[in-house]
Amino acid sequence: MSQLSGKRVLLTGALGTLGQAQAATFAEAGADIVLLDRPEHAAKGAKLCAGLRGSSYLGLDLNDLSAAEAAVRSLADARGFDILINNAALIINKPFEAFSIEEYEDQIRVNSSAAFALVRAVAPGMKAKGYGKIINFCSITLNGRWDGYVPYVASKGAMLGLTKSLARELGPHGIRVNAVSPGAIVSEAEARVFADRLQAYNDWIIENQCLKERILPEAVSDLVMFLASPASDMITGQNICADGGW
Repeated sequence: MSQLSGKRVLLTGALGTLGQAQAATFAEAGADIVLLDRPEHAAKGAKLCAGLRGSSYLGLDLNDLSAAEAAVRSLADARGFDILINNAALIINKPFEAFSIEEYEDQIRVNSSAAFALVRAVAPGMKAKGYGKIINFCSITLNGRWDGYVPYVASKGAMLGLTKSLARELGPHGIRVNAVSPGAIVSEAEARVFADRLQAYNDWIIENQCLKERILPEAVSDLVMFLASPASDMITGQNICADGGW
C-alpha cells in the first residue's frame, strides 16, 4: 500500500501506544514520518525509527510552546508537511480537588495549546501547496461519563473548538482539519493510570460500550489513515469517534 507515497507527516506523541500504531500504519502507506516525542526518549525513538522506512525522530518538549513552534517551523520551511497529527497528551486520573493549578495548566498546554503552536508552524507550507490534512485528538471523555479527568477533559474540549474554528479558517486554502475521539483503548497509559483497579476498569468499559470487546490501537490508526488520505477529502470540521459505541 502506498497511498501516501511522498507525503510528509508530523506525528506528535509518537512513542505512546496510539502513536506507535499510527507510525506503523503511515510507514506502510509509504509516508515519510517525523516522530515527535520528548527529548529524553530519543533512544527509544531511534529504535522505533530503525524499523520504519522514511522515519526520523524529533525530540521536543511541548511545554515550551515557542521553542516547539520554532523547531517545527524550521523543518517545515525546508520541505513542508502534508499531514499533521496532534496526538500528544498528558493524562492524569484523580479527584478535581487534588489537581494543582500547575497540573491543570500543564495539561492544557501539552494537550491543546501545543496543537495551536504546531498548526502555526505547518500552515504556511500547506497554504503554499493548496492542500493539507490536520488531525487533532479529542476524546470520548467529552461525553461527561468519566470521573477524575477535569484538566484532561477541559483540554480536549479546547481541542474540539480548535478543530472546528481551524477548519473554517483554513478550508479556503485546501486544508482539511478534523478530530478523532478514541474510546477506551488497550494501551500502556491505561495500564499505568488504572494499575490498582485494571480488571474493574475493564469490566466497566465492556458494560458501557455497545460493542462488547476492547478497542485495539489499530482501530484508531486506521481511522487516522482514512482522514489523512484522499478518500476523506470532502470531510472537514468533524469529530469522529472510534469508541465502540457509548
